[in-house]
Amino acid sequence: MNGSNVEIDWDTARNANRLNWDDRVPLHEAAYGLDAFDEPTHMSDVVSDDLPVLSRFIGGGTVAGLDLCHLQCHIGTDTISLARAGAIVTGVDFSEPALRAAEALADRADVSVSWVQTDVLDARTAVAGDFDVVYTSIGTICWLADLDRWADQIVALLRPGGTFFIRDGHPALLALDEDAQDLTTRYPYFGDGHAQRWDDESTYAGDGKVAHPRTYEWPHPLSEILGSLMRAGLRLLHFDEGRTLPWQFSPRMVEVPRGYAWPEAERDLIPCTFTIVARKD
Repeated sequence: MNGSNVEIDWDTARNANRLNWDDRVPLHEAAYGLDAFDEPTHMSDVVSDDLPVLSRFIGGGTVAGLDLCHLQCHIGTDTISLARAGAIVTGVDFSEPALRAAEALADRADVSVSWVQTDVLDARTAVAGDFDVVYTSIGTICWLADLDRWADQIVALLRPGGTFFIRDGHPALLALDEDAQDLTTRYPYFGDGHAQRWDDESTYAGDGKVAHPRTYEWPHPLSEILGSLMRAGLRLLHFDEGRTLPWQFSPRMVEVPRGYAWPEAERDLIPCTFTIVARKD
């Protein structure tokens, strides 16, 4: 059954997830509206929403000229958008086809980005240099089993005084039954070390099917997310929750400017995203 809790070792789960994300690349290339990047000023909606928040916590109020590492960058639409904002960007992802697509899009957009293929949990070993900003956004940490190790990578990549930014799906949202006719919980909010197993030929964007439908995800409550970052030595600067989401989590969600939301009568009942900004002192 989809969402069933299973015991599985990290390497096996990671390899299954990588095959699935490899398969998503051509589907997402077709669905992401990449032609928009032919316009030199175009940025992704995700980065357009994130930058005003991130910039409030950076000296000078801009990422321009800063060394920025984008973790779990997929096909690079957000990475290229960060480079267009003036950052000196390194994009990191575990999928070779995704990085090939990202590099091709960067060449097409005439944007300079460095690309590194590695598991995010091994990022410090694989990525050269230190960074003023480490950035990750939307649909990232549910794919990771060990958030303490994740947070350690972030701290190790940051220079002293550097800033970490994440916006992601809210764990309270991810505990809901996406097919229910009301806001009903179905999946664990708190993790117990088990993975959730999914078999789904579709993806959140595009109409095609993947050849490797099985994936594994891990629930992480806010206490675990914040705790991992603080245990690693980061200082919390900003925390927020949002009512909209860049993808349609449930068929009941309605389209709103730059994303999706619950019907208006339910919009204030549960958050869709969280945002954290933290600093390495």
